[in-house]
Amino acid sequence: MSPNPFDPTFDRLPRTLPIFPLPGVMLLPRARLPLNIFEPRYLAMVEDALKGDRNIGMIQPLDPASRAKAPPVYDTGCAGRITSFSETDDGRILITLTGVCRFHVLSELETVGGYRRVHAGWERFAGDMVEEPGGGIDRGRLLAGLKSYFRTQAISANWEHIEGTPDERLVNSLAMICPFAASEKQALLEAPDLTERATLLIALIEMAILDARDSDQAAQRH
Repeated sequence: MSPNPFDPTFDRLPRTLPIFPLPGVMLLPRARLPLNIFEPRYLAMVEDALKGDRNIGMIQPLDPASRAKAPPVYDTGCAGRITSFSETDDGRILITLTGVCRFHVLSELETVGGYRRVHAGWERFAGDMVEEPGGGIDRGRLLAGLKSYFRTQAISANWEHIEGTPDERLVNSLAMICPFAASEKQALLEAPDLTERATLLIALIEMAILDARDSDQAAQRH
C-alpha cells in the first residue's frame, strides 16, 4: 500500500487526543473503521476533529458492560484519521477512520464539549507508521481455520478476495471484524507485531471452532 500523503509523520502525531471508548471495537494501523456518530458529545468531538488534525483515538472500556458515562479504559488504543465523512438528514455524521498509530494513555485530561481527551504517548509504537512486510505468518493455517470459523459463525465471505489480500491487511481486518470478546480484541491490539498478532488470531479462531464443536456435541447428547 502506498503511503497516504495526508497521513501525519511520526513527529507530527498529536500529544492531546480525543478518545472514543467503544467495547468490542478495535482499530489497527492502515485499517478502516466506519462509524455512525449520533451522541451530542461525539458529534462535538467529530466536528472539532474536522477543524483540526482529524485524529480520534479508539479505545475500549475495561468493563464492556459498564454503563458509566466515563468508564475506565485500557491503557492502549489506536488513533485513526477521519478520511471520509457525510452528514445525514436526521442529524448523524457517518465517518470512516483510517488507522494511523497505536498510543499509550499517559494521563486523562479535562473534557471538552462533553467528550474525553488524553495525553497520548506514541514512542512504543513508532513501528506502526510503516507497513509490515508479509511472509511471517502461517497463512495456510489461518485460511483453513478461517473457513471453518466462518461456517460456525454463519459468516459469508468472498474467498477469492480474501486469498488475494496482503498479510497485514488480512490479519488486521480479521482481528477487527471477527466477533471476539473485548479482552481478546485488546490482546490482538496490543500484540507487538504482525507475526504475533497472526499467531494469536489463529489461536482464537481455532479455540472458537473447538468451542462450537463442543456445544454442538453437548446439544446432540440432550
